[in-house]
Amino acid sequence: MSSPARPDPVQVVKQRRDGALSALVDGVPYIRFLGIRFERLGDELTAILPYADMLIGNPHLPAIHGGVTAAFLEVTAIIQLSWVHLWDDMEAGRIDPASLDPTHLPRMPKTIDFTVDYLRSGLPRDAYARARVNRAGRRYASVQVEAWQDNRDRPFGQAVGHFLMPQRGGRDG
Repeated sequence: MSSPARPDPVQVVKQRRDGALSALVDGVPYIRFLGIRFERLGDELTAILPYADMLIGNPHLPAIHGGVTAAFLEVTAIIQLSWVHLWDDMEAGRIDPASLDPTHLPRMPKTIDFTVDYLRSGLPRDAYARARVNRAGRRYASVQVEAWQDNRDRPFGQAVGHFLMPQRGGRDG
């Protein structure tokens, strides 16, 4: 009679999860172009948009370009939604995190619509964002996201997006 397999040490599990997140993020060239990175605490992600001069749309204020703000919010929503599904697949053993790299990733959700509210100007400093998945079914998902800088209670942008989910083992609709 064999004894049950011992669980992997916590550090090994953390490294696997961080590697999977890194592969997910590195698989999107636009995320790399903007310099967005993600910090993970458990299954919660925080997106970070480090300040760079190229992000400024209005040099007289100066303010982060509205397109950059929208892209930051949408990227945060898509990565959070993808991470929720990737996390579930890793935990269930359907995906081996060690097999993931930027060229071998599950398909990403496709944006159906994305509505951005610009609440104030994004200042020339680092920005942060978090998304919350409100609904994630087999075909459709709804996500809310907000971005802030110095004070989380004073977001400079927020958005709601609806996404078509990739089909497991099949083709997207």
